Amino acid sequence: MAQTNSTSASRRGQPGHELDAPPWLRVESTLMATANAIRDAYDCRLAPLGLNLSTASLLSYVADFGPVNQTRVAEHLGQGRAVTGTQIDKLEALGLVERRPDASDRRVWLVAITRAGTDLATSIADVDRIFRAELREGISRSDRQTLASLLVRLHDNIHRSNGSGTIRADTSQPTDKPTNLNPTNPEGATS
Repeated sequence: MAQTNSTSASRRGQPGHELDAPPWLRVESTLMATANAIRDAYDCRLAPLGLNLSTASLLSYVADFGPVNQTRVAEHLGQGRAVTGTQIDKLEALGLVERRPDASDRRVWLVAITRAGTDLATSIADVDRIFRAELREGISRSDRQTLASLLVRLHDNIHRSNGSGTIRADTSQPTDKPTNLNPTNPEGATS
């Protein structure tokens, strides 16, 4: 009788199926570990600027789209308004952003970038450009596009399994359209 790949793999001490593998060998664990490593690497590279990935992302968003209200910033970053408020407080204390009243709604404050914030946003863009080149070394554009496509499908599957439908990464609002994890490139192509 012929042995299945699963049976012969098990006899060699290897898992016969991904679900039989220890957690550190599963795709999801590798994905999470890679995401954590990327975040840590960004934090390390941004530390000389006095920022981490979260505050740098917020500052860059305000530089590109501000003045903008705190709710919109939180939605774009995919985090709560309270956390966003704490980050804005930190950036405001550093003189990188300022809160301004919204002329159309006196209850709302807009977050605007300062001159110092604009200068630092340029440095953030430089750090990002250099690090992305390092990350992409040896990985073709085609490979990156395939990876991006797979990650978008995984992202959509997660939201479907949670019963929340598909979430657009750029607005955190439900939609029936495929997710584009690169809001600066509406066609969804990655470079």
